[in-house]
Amino acid sequence: MPEAGTGAVPHRDGGAARFVSGSILRHVVVMSATGSVGLMAIFAVDLLSLFYVSKLGDPALTAAVGFASIVQFFAIAFNIGLMIAAGALVSRAIGANDPADARRIATSVTVHCVIASALLAALLLTVLDPLLSAIGAEGHTLDVARRYLWISLPSNVLLGPGMLFTGLLRAVGAAREAMYVTLGGAVITVFVDPLLIFGLGLGVDGAALAVCVARITFVAVGWIGVRRYRLLEAPRLTAVLGDLPLVTRIAGPAVLTNLAPSIASAFVAHALSGFGPPAIAGNVVIERLAPVAFCGLFAMSGSIGPILGQNWGAGRFDRMRGVLRVGAAVTALYVVVVWLLLALARAPLAGAFELQGVAADLFAFFCLVSGPVWFFNGLLFLANAAFNNLGFPFLSTLLNWGRATVGTVPPALLGAAWYGPEGVIAGTGLGSIAFGVAGLALAFRTVGRLERGMSLAAGPAPEPPSADAAVQAAPASGMIGAVGKANVEAGTS
Repeated sequence: MPEAGTGAVPHRDGGAARFVSGSILRHVVVMSATGSVGLMAIFAVDLLSLFYVSKLGDPALTAAVGFASIVQFFAIAFNIGLMIAAGALVSRAIGANDPADARRIATSVTVHCVIASALLAALLLTVLDPLLSAIGAEGHTLDVARRYLWISLPSNVLLGPGMLFTGLLRAVGAAREAMYVTLGGAVITVFVDPLLIFGLGLGVDGAALAVCVARITFVAVGWIGVRRYRLLEAPRLTAVLGDLPLVTRIAGPAVLTNLAPSIASAFVAHALSGFGPPAIAGNVVIERLAPVAFCGLFAMSGSIGPILGQNWGAGRFDRMRGVLRVGAAVTALYVVVVWLLLALARAPLAGAFELQGVAADLFAFFCLVSGPVWFFNGLLFLANAAFNNLGFPFLSTLLNWGRATVGTVPPALLGAAWYGPEGVIAGTGLGSIAFGVAGLALAFRTVGRLERGMSLAAGPAPEPPSADAAVQAAPASGMIGAVGKANVEAGTS
């Protein structure tokens, strides 16, 4: 078996463009379904961990885990940005039939990710107290959240590469192997979490240690997958440094895009903190349940990126528009089903997490209004995936920050003043409508712009980041073939 970096085509058909032919609906559903399993596993384990913490009988502990999770989201936003950059660039190179270029980029981004994950964890640890205080944590809740983060946050150096490996595997169409990365960590955590929290009597500290165990599993299983598909080679300093500007062009805006929801979550937590720990506890359950219930939307936004990227590399703009249409239709159907289930199960779920009074009322309200809110969130996710993979990441950044500021702060403040905790949730939901519709409309317009740019005979078309640019950014181990180069040029505009 040839070693990684020898220039051989990745194992199986990892170097082939899988998504430029066949049923678009099938590609979207299969990639999203397999991605959903892995994400469901992660989010369900987080929810289960919160369930265990809620059984400790102290709403302040539940609130502390919620505050700690918000801080964790800041680190995860950077990891997602690098994962998006890797997926976009590698899938484009694969679509252009250039596995050597894909391998070099994947290796460079992995090195970038390890360094960035470690530095970010160190930075967040130095500002924990003012950060937690700013989002509303105080007293015993602040102490517990701080301790939780000192245990779990250093493991971000493992979570970053683990998430990156799932993006690389999806970029070559290895949806099942990408699923195994997250599923493996989730299965391990199911057993470790109760053992540490209750068996060893570690309480919230046990939940934090379980997070570390899960992240060790993520990176281990992911490494096996990327080695199997020969997506990595021995890193070269010239390539790592030379690819940094290219990666930053996509990862930078993607990080800013994914920081926006973290900022919005922090603001919501701060707004709800004025209604006491029960309101925070109710919101924490909402924050953990929503990703489980709507994980299909998260999975689809991550899965259609490689499909768009490969079809862009092949110049199939008709299929790119088809991906957006199918994605919107699948989003609508998925949301209707989940909304109905949440509405019917709101009382038993509230009881399971020991929610009472304000917390139970807030949770029930979310279950009743979540459908429309998450449909438009799903459209925005879909648009973000298109912008990040088609070389217009700043559009994604603009929309997400617009929703996190104009679409969150004023309506949440007004809602809190008029209707209390439920008003905060309703206000943030209203902001999703305009930005979801605008995002999808801009996504279709972006595809049209790329197509027109390619067909214009006069004048160069705008050039978003492309696999061809990656070749120029750093020395490659091989030449681009004539067919591959033609595909790349057709895909850039």
